[in-house]
Amino acid sequence: MNIHRESAIIQLTRMIGKLRSYLKESFSEFKRINWPSRKEAAVLVAVVVLLSLAISAYLGALDYIFAYLLGKLIL
Repeated sequence: MNIHRESAIIQLTRMIGKLRSYLKESFSEFKRINWPSRKEAAVLVAVVVLLSLAISAYLGALDYIFAYLLGKLIL
């Protein structure tokens, strides 16, 4: 019974060591990332929002046209 407990403690210690190593490496990778400036991020967000609005308007118009045509065809 004591052997199993010691084995579990050793496995837990190894897992904690691996987790620490992973977190340390992850933080060092985050330091090397070339983050966009605040202005670049704002421009990219605006592009995404405008494209999303344009695509949704286009798809909404197609949906309206097809629903209208289908309504005329069935009735």
